[in-house]
Amino acid sequence: MKFGHTLLLVIPLLLIAPLVIAAEQSVTNIIYTEKGLAGKQVMKKLSNTEYEANIDVRWNNRIYQVDEKVTLNQQGELIKYKSTGLSPFGAPINEKYHWEDGYGTWSSNKEDGRLKTDSSLFYLPANSAGTVDNLTVQAMLKSMSNSVDLIPSGTARLTKLKTFVIDNGEHKESVSLYAIGGLGFTPDFSWYDSEGNFFAKDISGFLRIIRDGYSIEKFNELRDIQNDAEQEYLENIADKLSHSYSSLLIQNAQVIDVINAKKLPKTDVLLRNGKIAKVGVNLSVSKDTPVIDGKGKTLLPGLWDMHGHLSKNDGLLNIAAGVTNVRDIGNSHDNIMEVEQLFNSNTVIGNRVFRAGFFDQMSEFSAGLSVKSLEEAHEKIDWFADNGYLQIKLYSSIDPKWVESIAEHAHRRGMRLSGHIPAFMTAEQAVKAGYDEIQHINMLFLNFLAGTTVDTRQQLRFSLIGEKAGELDLDSKEFNDFIKLLADKQIVIDPTVSTFRSLLLKENKKVDPEFSAIAKHLPPNVLRQLKGAEMNVAPELLDNYQAGAEAMNKLLKKLYDSGVPIVPGTDNIAGFTLHRELELYAEAGIPTMEVFKIASINSAKLVGAAHYLGSITEGKHADVVLIDGDPTQDMSTIRNVSLVVKGGYFYKPDELYQVLGVKPFTTSSQLR
Repeated sequence: MKFGHTLLLVIPLLLIAPLVIAAEQSVTNIIYTEKGLAGKQVMKKLSNTEYEANIDVRWNNRIYQVDEKVTLNQQGELIKYKSTGLSPFGAPINEKYHWEDGYGTWSSNKEDGRLKTDSSLFYLPANSAGTVDNLTVQAMLKSMSNSVDLIPSGTARLTKLKTFVIDNGEHKESVSLYAIGGLGFTPDFSWYDSEGNFFAKDISGFLRIIRDGYSIEKFNELRDIQNDAEQEYLENIADKLSHSYSSLLIQNAQVIDVINAKKLPKTDVLLRNGKIAKVGVNLSVSKDTPVIDGKGKTLLPGLWDMHGHLSKNDGLLNIAAGVTNVRDIGNSHDNIMEVEQLFNSNTVIGNRVFRAGFFDQMSEFSAGLSVKSLEEAHEKIDWFADNGYLQIKLYSSIDPKWVESIAEHAHRRGMRLSGHIPAFMTAEQAVKAGYDEIQHINMLFLNFLAGTTVDTRQQLRFSLIGEKAGELDLDSKEFNDFIKLLADKQIVIDPTVSTFRSLLLKENKKVDPEFSAIAKHLPPNVLRQLKGAEMNVAPELLDNYQAGAEAMNKLLKKLYDSGVPIVPGTDNIAGFTLHRELELYAEAGIPTMEVFKIASINSAKLVGAAHYLGSITEGKHADVVLIDGDPTQDMSTIRNVSLVVKGGYFYKPDELYQVLGVKPFTTSSQLR
């Protein structure tokens, strides 16, 4: 799911920026995933003032499709924009902007607005085929400050980083790598030719975009340079904002002992050389030991996100939120290996990484790495085992007849098996065939709503939950028998309930309710992408979708009460989504101390790391999070992170959030 949400944040600006071209010409950009061709973007310049464009990208049964028309005035300023299309989860796109008589007016499913301004500001589309994005880049290149003020808000800034000559066998092209800042949490890195036209971009190894006529092999040369530039940017942040220590005393805090489910009032914790050296009261230390006053604060073990799809940029968001450990549940091998190395070495600020292998069976709906036979699936399991992956995650196109054999082979190699429930298979059947864990709470509802007849590779796996989950009797014998099976076999559930609530509950012109508590803290263009419906929900079904969201919370509590293991995952924006996920667990009625265990020691046990992580225990790695307030009384205070320690480094969240364009939630703790 995160791929979809990430794309929603990236595509609307500069993901697939079009080309400024001669009149009555068109240019095509080609888009690839690991499976191969995923789509294209075509732009036509009809005249010096009229443009039209189309983008059509398809991946993992998602479609992003936009047709747009753009009108400029004779000064090259944007005065009219219109786009129609389809967003990745089915919501219709219908966006308009026009400038007239000193006012810019716009409307979309995300927001309506009117602003008194001159026509020199560029409108930033919420959903774009690319024309306006590229014209904005062209304007930045012409600007003395290499920046442009935007409507509805914000300023885009352009920085040239690197120039490279690429050859396709017929001609050579000089292309430059630019960083475009001011639009999201971190800059966007993209390639442009000598005239400032978009050329190529790599998105965390998931999407690869390059101008038509250039091979994917040529793309790889540019990708490596782009990745180095991104890394250099993040390394500079790490150099400035990673604080090393030899010893550090956190004094007089409320310490959460997740092993014994106890609160330890007015307790000291001494950290030394990246380890927890002592836990006690009134600890004696040398005069030169830095001290942090923990009065009025709560010290937690570092938090765990057990459903991530990591990029290098996620590390800053995770650490600022106190998420020191992430299980990556599906990624390209090259990308996750690079992320793991950079984060673990602290070359780039980021969480510890625990890798799960991922594959699907090749089909028109398959996702990511796909295999064509059961034999190839076994080979892939061996490859993942040989390369240090902890488990296997399957996806929705896997043949149900393969599951038992895949499970047996994974178990022989010492790996657990988890995933989506394959289409035309029930969760009960998957568990009996050898599943150890299920990703996403919708899969539990689909056991009854889809059975073996519905093709859940398609978006029915989302819409059925909205339409019918609220009608299910969670206390029926059939449902209770299913829950008992999960409990008896200790099947772990990774519910990602916040992300599914976002899908069901987002409405046009409103902020996603899952992020409403932090809306005022987010950069304006990030917040804008959190507005508007994700799915195309008929008005008469809105109450059903609300009931479906409420059913998720009821099922969470039922799972907990029945002894079914739960681990917290996000599959969405790093850091912030984990806070909301834990808040939902508490709202569902799971005791807060148990929520902390779920988000720390229980997760550490699942990946085999509980002997050195997951609790504030002498001898373990110094992964701790200091919270202003008492989250055992109010889980929402878990956002008030004032200090994060991961191993031999500590971090001040207000410093990290400032770099990310986020308004801090509290002031970072100071040394004395």
